[in-house]
Amino acid sequence: MPTVSTKIEILTSARNPLLKSVRRAAARGTLTDEGLCVAETFHLLEEALRSDSEIRTIISAESVYPTVERHVKGLKQAHVVRVPDALFDELSVTESSQGVMTLVRPPAWTLEDQFRGQSLVLVIDGVQDPGNAGAILRAAEAFGATGVIFLKGTVNPYNPKAIRASAGSVFRQPLITGLDDTLVSATLEQKRLDVYAAMPAGDKVLGTVDLARRCALIIGAEGRGVSTKLRSIAFDLRIPVSQVESLNAAMAAGILLYEARRQRQIQP
Repeated sequence: MPTVSTKIEILTSARNPLLKSVRRAAARGTLTDEGLCVAETFHLLEEALRSDSEIRTIISAESVYPTVERHVKGLKQAHVVRVPDALFDELSVTESSQGVMTLVRPPAWTLEDQFRGQSLVLVIDGVQDPGNAGAILRAAEAFGATGVIFLKGTVNPYNPKAIRASAGSVFRQPLITGLDDTLVSATLEQKRLDVYAAMPAGDKVLGTVDLARRCALIIGAEGRGVSTKLRSIAFDLRIPVSQVESLNAAMAAGILLYEARRQRQIQP
């Protein structure tokens, strides 16, 4: 049985470089300077432990340290940082802090990783709300998307709020960030995918197109929609609705992905 090596460090100063890095990442909604995502809550600690992601550090408020200790029991080379409750509250970005943060190095996905097998790729174009971004990742994993591409100008999926909304899917769902629409357009054409842009007034209607084929689904920002560049290579696809004009990005993505999953399951 491997030796368990848990390094426990007690920090009491808000000026500590590690804690300053965590605060900066939370404020910017990005990874830390060391390339780690900040996953707050016990649920995300458990999800990180279940995933293949590298766990670098677990920050625990003093009052919940016994619970954190039970969670990491058996984890090889765990680095646990204990801080006073008041100092943890300064780091926390949740309304009701549970007293634990996990610093996780996310998987290094490539663009090619997004197109495995019978590709079902989601392209996120300009969505700004981190809660929507996280919910989209959750739906992508739930309904079998092979990849999620976050274009430049889109919220960072490693924003702490997006990580929480993903409920752990961010550790497992292949994704890539920061690509421009020119590169993505060229890649989708080179891969010969059917491309659909979710548009409230689209000519094609969900349920009448074949999403069992290798395809990409583009979700635009609620305000401006999908960029002109991407629409030039895509069919406009609408979700039939009553009374309302449109759906928010996360709901639209979930419905489109569900339909793609449904068609693929019944395909002979």
